Amino acid sequence: MTDKQDKPIDSRILVDAIDEAKQIGREGMAHPSTAPVLTGVAVGAVAGWILPVVGPVIGGIAGAGFMLYKRVRP
Repeated sequence: MTDKQDKPIDSRILVDAIDEAKQIGREGMAHPSTAPVLTGVAVGAVAGWILPVVGPVIGGIAGAGFMLYKRVRP
């Protein structure tokens, strides 16, 4: 049986991000990561709307991904 601590820190980032996203989905606005991730979505969407190639959808996804990453790995 392997423990989580045996793995390098960077190899667990995807598992940690998925767990954090599941917790956000379960708890909704009561979860402390929800507001920063939604802020990242809004900022990314506005940035994507300004940039002609990206678009607001891709910008919003990128903003949410970045903020989720910052919440998982501060």
